Amino acid sequence: MAESSRYGEQVNSSARHGGLLTDKYELTMLAAALRDGTAHRSTTFELFARRLPEGRRYGVVAGTDRFLAALPAFGFDDNALSLLSEFLDPETLRYLGEFRFRGDIEGYPEGELYFAGSPVLAVRGSFAECIVLETLALSIFNHDTAIASAAARMVSAADGRPLIEMGSRRTHEQAAVAAARAAYLAGFAGTSNLEAHRHFGVPVLGTSAHAFTLLHTGADGSGELAAFRAQVAAQGAGTTLLVDTYDVATGVANAVEAAGPGLGAVRIDSGELAVLAHQVREQLDRLGATGTKIVVSGDLDEFALAALRAAPVDSYGVGTALVTGSGAPTAGFVYKLVEVDGAAVRKRSAAKASPGGRKQALRVSRPSGTVTEEVVHPAGHPPTVDGTARPLTVPMVRGGDVVVATGAAALAAARDRVASGLGSLPWEGLKLAHGEPAIPTRLLPS
Repeated sequence: MAESSRYGEQVNSSARHGGLLTDKYELTMLAAALRDGTAHRSTTFELFARRLPEGRRYGVVAGTDRFLAALPAFGFDDNALSLLSEFLDPETLRYLGEFRFRGDIEGYPEGELYFAGSPVLAVRGSFAECIVLETLALSIFNHDTAIASAAARMVSAADGRPLIEMGSRRTHEQAAVAAARAAYLAGFAGTSNLEAHRHFGVPVLGTSAHAFTLLHTGADGSGELAAFRAQVAAQGAGTTLLVDTYDVATGVANAVEAAGPGLGAVRIDSGELAVLAHQVREQLDRLGATGTKIVVSGDLDEFALAALRAAPVDSYGVGTALVTGSGAPTAGFVYKLVEVDGAAVRKRSAAKASPGGRKQALRVSRPSGTVTEEVVHPAGHPPTVDGTARPLTVPMVRGGDVVVATGAAALAAARDRVASGLGSLPWEGLKLAHGEPAIPTRLLPS
């Protein structure tokens, strides 16, 4: 699709989803490296977090599949090269015009838990081909991992009750699609976002908003019953009716009158949710709607979900807190050069030092399956440990070709991996309160 750029010409919008999804300094570094002959030195870059976000005890890796899917499209068409010619020399433009990543990538599978220092991704290849992927990798992993990590905390707090992602109106339109996928990956039941359903197969859910009830308002201020009858006529008695546009008790009575005792669910979106849920449950039961479920929504986060555990709530809708990472909008990942021509290199800046050398990791567990520590070790040299050790690092790309499952199968496997990982943590690792990471990380020297 063609659209106008800020320079006025018509450009192919697909180019925006390729090589231009990067920062300028990646390409100015590339130009300098091509000029002085260092561009083709063999390198390894690692993506990791120096620390978990404040108050978090674990994180959930997400974005792997989206990153792998982006690799084949990461290039520079004529329109992109024309833009870049404003500041790049002809040699660099020729290189970018022929760019295709031909290196190797390994890392933690999507849905795996991670901790401070975990080598979540290792990108190996020439400096030239690795450096241009930095911004792409960080933007995808930092966003998706932040959402999945928040979602996993919410899933734990919900204690087995389904969660619906409904935050599309609280974030960028494309971020909303990625957020819906990340939430589903972490254990949410579905999303309100249709594009996430189309693109990733995330189950889609949703019925009605307050506007539909208000649309039916009569001259006397009534009309709720008419709105409910219209919705039931269109969607059947199994639908969910929003009962808090006016008075909740009246709304519940109207909902049961419109749909009968077989009404699927009622939703409450405001007020003292715990108190209202108890009142609504009692009223539904008195009206014979004993099987009607209660859905609550309205600025929920993991702490609000935990506070509602004793309330007779059957499922939750979560929006703003989820798509903004619930206080941690980025995972804090960095992408650092750790190896040049097989030799370890390291950054030593104050408070931002990073260990050198390519690394892999093991997670150690007791016979019961409860994990006890993560061991980060020099690549190819796993240590002997006490307990059962599970390797975390797997090959993902070899010679530029993806070598792991992607798409729907990968998403299903990631959901299982998150659930298994959360189940393996010691009980204190699932606490929402601030504290130490769920397990310690032990870094072995290279």
